[in-house]
Amino acid sequence: MRKPELAAAIAEKADLTKEQANRVLNAVLEEITSALNKKDTVTLVGFGTFLQRHRGARTGKNPQTGEPVKIKASNTVAFKPGKFLKDSVNPESAAKPAAKPKATPKKK
Repeated sequence: MRKPELAAAIAEKADLTKEQANRVLNAVLEEITSALNKKDTVTLVGFGTFLQRHRGARTGKNPQTGEPVKIKASNTVAFKPGKFLKDSVNPESAAKPAAKPKATPKKK
């Protein structure tokens, strides 16, 4: 699904015009971007958390020549999915009941 398709789905579910839904979607994305720019995290309960992570400088390898290449330190964005999102993507693991601990016999 691409951004215009997502805006159209939001418009349909929220009873908005496509233009209004697109403005809402853009506002949400701008706020997430702004928060990450300030090194803040954005948590959408049940969906997941967006956070900024730092990658240290490291040595990589040029795949064509095999020569070592220095890679500069940088910041990147990470996403940790929430429980609801994980369970909706993997329904078979969510359907399994938690293992019950074995009962220990009582000592007399």
